[in-house]
Order: sequence, then structure tokens, then C-alpha cells
Amino acid sequence: MAGRDWMAWAKPGVFLLCLLPLALTLAQGLGGGLALGANPVEMLLHRSGLWTLRMLLLTLALTPLSRALGRPWPIRLRRMLGLFAFFYGMLHLLVYLWLDRALDWPVIVEDLTARPYIVVGMVALVLMSVLALTSTRGWQRRLRRNWKRLHRAVYLIAVLGVLHFLWLVKADLREPLIYAVILGVLLALRLPWGRWRRASAQSVQSASAVARRSASSSR
Repeated sequence: MAGRDWMAWAKPGVFLLCLLPLALTLAQGLGGGLALGANPVEMLLHRSGLWTLRMLLLTLALTPLSRALGRPWPIRLRRMLGLFAFFYGMLHLLVYLWLDRALDWPVIVEDLTARPYIVVGMVALVLMSVLALTSTRGWQRRLRRNWKRLHRAVYLIAVLGVLHFLWLVKADLREPLIYAVILGVLLALRLPWGRWRRASAQSVQSASAVARRSASSSR
């Protein structure tokens, strides 16, 4: 019961924290001047893209965190952070289509053919849209086991997001490489866990079987 009470106030707090980057950006934009730099649209594109990637990485970090702590509460925040990744991804797309390209579709189509990193980003956003749409309990019941298989696409989305960032940056690769390393660590934390867990379960089962046989023979 205490865990539920704790999560009752933790979730709204995390929700507000996830909105903080947007609130700060809006405050800077409404404040005028050069708070968003000499090219505000470019800054908005950069920030919205960064927060999309950050939310994705935070979402992926919750399962290893839950295992490390031995507590389930990080998993309860996973859907919220995943939806915020989708939210910032849609903002990123909106800034590009509306503010950067003024809904000039011939120019946008030309971008898609001339800049492959935009195609990579679009594919990631389409996949994110599918995961956001099917994130409800109703869809979990409909898809059953296939739901987990579908939502493993979050790993591919994160890889595409990092690739989009790496491809976009032309000079200083340090920042996207930092995110690539973080993603690599998160993926590495997940890979051995399943094998270790299965091996541990098999060891426990084998030990139990030996104990039962020993008990039977001693009788």
C-alpha cells in the first residue's frame, strides 16, 4: 500500500519534470531577444530532437534500474517516459515541417531524397507512433504475447535516433557519440541478463530436483 501511495505523488512529479524542457524553451521564446540564439528554429529543432533521444534512453534505463534496485517502481514510469519521447519526437517533426520548411512539400520531398538522416528520423517516428498507439492495456490484451515483441522495437527506434543524430552532425561528433555510448551500455546491460536469468533458473530447478531425489532415496 505504501508503494502505491508513493507512486501516487511520484508520477505527477515525473510528469511535470518531463514537461520542464518545453516550459523553459517556451519561456525563453516568449521572453524575446536572443535567448534561443541567432537561429531560434535551429535551436528548437536541436532541443526537441535531444529531448526525444533523452526520453528514449531514460525509458530504456528503467528496466536495468529496476533490476539493480530490486524494486518494480521504475517499470511503472516506463510508459509515461516512452510517451514523452513520442511527444518530443512529434514536436521535433512539427518544428521541421512548419517552422523550418513552412509546409513547403516539394522542398520537404527534396530533403527526403537529398538527406538520408531525415528518412532515418521519419522511420523512427513512424515506429514510435505505432508503439504510442498500442501502449494501452487494451492493446496489451488484444495483442497478448505479440505486444512485447512489438514493443521491442523501442531498441531499434533508439538506434535509429542515435544514427539520425550522428548523420546530422557534420563536424563535432562528440555529443552524438556520448549518446551512442550510453545506448551501447544500456543495450549491453540487457543482453547478458536474460541468459544469466535463464541459467540461474535452470540451476535452481536442477538443485531442487537433486534435493528431491536425495530426500526420496534417504527414505
